[in-house]
Amino acid sequence: MRLRVEFTTEPFDLDEAPAHALVARQVIEAAELDAVDVGPFGNTAEGDGDAVLTAVDALLRRTLEAGATRISLQVNVVGEDAE
Repeated sequence: MRLRVEFTTEPFDLDEAPAHALVARQVIEAAELDAVDVGPFGNTAEGDGDAVLTAVDALLRRTLEAGATRISLQVNVVGEDAE
């Protein structure tokens, strides 16, 4: 199964990326995912289901430890499995 995750971490800081946002970027870029798009207001990544779920687990744990007070995420099945 192929999955796509979209997420944001809060609180936002428009002047400087907060520690939790930097950790989120590190987690997603280090994961074995493809189609990674990290931006200031939202992030997406796509890959094998197990890899995405492993990355989401690490993302939640590490960004909370780094000071995130809210994490919004959505996971979708993509490709042939989505039908």
